[in-house]
Amino acid sequence: MIKIDNKKKVFVLDGKNYSYIIYVNEAGTLQFVYYGKKVDGDDYLTSVYAKTLAPEPNGFNIDNAFNGMPSEYAFFGKGDYRAPSTLFVREDGFRASRFVYKSHEVVDGAPDFGSLPHARRGGKTLCIVLKDELSDMEISLNYTVFDDSDVIVRNAILRNCGKNKVRLNKAFSFCLELPDAQYDIMRLQGRWAQERMPEVTPIGKGTVRVDSSQGGSSHAMNPFAAILRKTCTETSGECIGVNLIYSGSFAITAEASCFGALRLQGGINDLNFEWILDGGEKFVTPQAALCYSAEGLGGMSREFADFFRNYIINPDRAFMRRPIVINNWEATYFDFNREKLFSIIDAAAPLGIDTFVLDDGWFGKRDDDKSGLGDWFVNEKKLEGGLKGVAEHCAEKGMKFGLWFEPEMVNEDSDLYRAHPDFAIGKRGVTPSRQRNQLILDFSRKDVVDYIYDAVSKVLKSCNISYVKWDMNRFMTEFYSEKLPYERQGELAHRYILGVYDLAHRLTSAFPNVFFEGCAGGGGRFDGGMLYYFSQIWTSDDTDAFERTKIQWGTSMCYPVSAMSCHVSACPNHQTQRITPLATRGIIASLGATGYELDLTKLDDCEKEEIKRQIASYKNIDELVLRGDLYRLSSPFNSNYFCEMLVSKDKSQAYVAGERIHGVPCDLNYIIKLKGLDPNKRYTVKELGITASGKTLENAGLLLPRLPDFGAWTWNITECK
Repeated sequence: MIKIDNKKKVFVLDGKNYSYIIYVNEAGTLQFVYYGKKVDGDDYLTSVYAKTLAPEPNGFNIDNAFNGMPSEYAFFGKGDYRAPSTLFVREDGFRASRFVYKSHEVVDGAPDFGSLPHARRGGKTLCIVLKDELSDMEISLNYTVFDDSDVIVRNAILRNCGKNKVRLNKAFSFCLELPDAQYDIMRLQGRWAQERMPEVTPIGKGTVRVDSSQGGSSHAMNPFAAILRKTCTETSGECIGVNLIYSGSFAITAEASCFGALRLQGGINDLNFEWILDGGEKFVTPQAALCYSAEGLGGMSREFADFFRNYIINPDRAFMRRPIVINNWEATYFDFNREKLFSIIDAAAPLGIDTFVLDDGWFGKRDDDKSGLGDWFVNEKKLEGGLKGVAEHCAEKGMKFGLWFEPEMVNEDSDLYRAHPDFAIGKRGVTPSRQRNQLILDFSRKDVVDYIYDAVSKVLKSCNISYVKWDMNRFMTEFYSEKLPYERQGELAHRYILGVYDLAHRLTSAFPNVFFEGCAGGGGRFDGGMLYYFSQIWTSDDTDAFERTKIQWGTSMCYPVSAMSCHVSACPNHQTQRITPLATRGIIASLGATGYELDLTKLDDCEKEEIKRQIASYKNIDELVLRGDLYRLSSPFNSNYFCEMLVSKDKSQAYVAGERIHGVPCDLNYIIKLKGLDPNKRYTVKELGITASGKTLENAGLLLPRLPDFGAWTWNITECK
């Protein structure tokens, strides 16, 4: 709901449980007032906060008032020494700006920004236009609110209303000013095979920066941050989460001023960013999803999960039963032929697996990672009968067929590179940095995107392909395009991501019956921007059943479990060499979109029966994965147990899955207290054969079974009728 006092220029935005209040102060600038638990918006005039922080027009120099004023979009200079939300340079080199209110309007629904992923539908949007007093620049600030969500979506549109060009050096999506900086900050940091590890540190004085400058959201840092009150826990206390709906280089900053206030803002990384705005042009920043929670990190996570499922992920896919796949990568790597693939398919069909995905190595001259990328035509010497033969064999066994692509990349040893070396990002004459022996195609160029679209489309039309795994195995280093002029080289990284979005949009639109999964060397580009096009993403290349508890725990801080692609792989694990029981691997993989990545032909009969049981059990709880609320019960980071719980929206069904990490002497009486159930309903815990109220299960809990190292358990809980 959006309420406006047009006389006082006060704007009250209410979500499900929060209020966000801003107003135009006496100086004409747009000022933050309040963000937190829902309040009575009619009381804004009595707010001590609003009155004491508004600069008075008389009695002091207004140009010196802004270093402590809570601005809704921070400008540069004119008395404010803190980092601005935007920085632009006019032709005479002048950089200072000060934005004042010009107009506002409220529209139904969420804005459609076309080339950028965005909240899809519903809600109402407040648009406030600000005019720079010192130039011809204008900024439109968009605020989209939903009555059924605690997420508010923000972005900014910068317009050059003059005739002369302006060079943007910074264009953040949002700015949030808070009256104090008594917060810690959580980031999801990591590296390849250890993505999204939660790390909480004090903010302190100065600026904390969470960012990626790699041309993608990266393994090292996710485009998410949360500020937490010192009393915030998993289940209680206040926090504010920020999730950028963007897949490129990003930055989120938290700046504690000398006056004790906190400026939280973020968007496209301003390092190595420039954008030329000619007269009349505009620049649209990515959307940022902000979530206030008074119910701790768990409350924030559940709101983000619902937001992504309801407003970001394709509604045709968001709640669709996920394919249960067998992927051949860890079974064969590049060493396969028709017979090997057919044997895996033959072994998979009786187990209940419904989709076979052929991974890297089926195209061009591709027997290792040194050649062939970019040559999207079938290597029929290696794969007799081509893709059609594999697809037909899958169909004969009652299975669907999926295929791996890496459309953004090229090997120098490829027909594509030999014909079009300028298609690759980099400068001629400068030896490029190589990762996995490959270069990045210049998706800032429409002709390159068009070429790849045509090549991939031809393959997808060649036979019955129902699943695509879209991979991306390196990030950007050279940041140079042969086709961009000198003054626009700073636009490359953002233009590249716009090209990725364009290709993703065109392919998913042209092939609506194909299920697309994202991947980036594992979980290197797990973000809201990619979830707009791909309803699930490969969570990590590390499939170890212990390491995955940490990765999935961290990922669930701001993404739904239905978006996490989670596979059972072979032991010893290919990434860690750890040996864990097959049952444990299946249980951990059940907390997401489950699948398999191992050589099924090497399993004995007992192992095959175990996989049959896993798949049958998963089909009983997959609606909880798709639609349920997640409660994190025991952390693998600070206890000997990992445990998570999925609860249906109507509180009638729940699923608990956990793992004991190590055997510890006398660790025999560990109790897990359940969350999310209706305290007044009675429930049956199937595996234990007991009946108890939701109140008892939450307050008294359940005693865990005695398990060996990396032993796991599940409880299926249903309401007594």
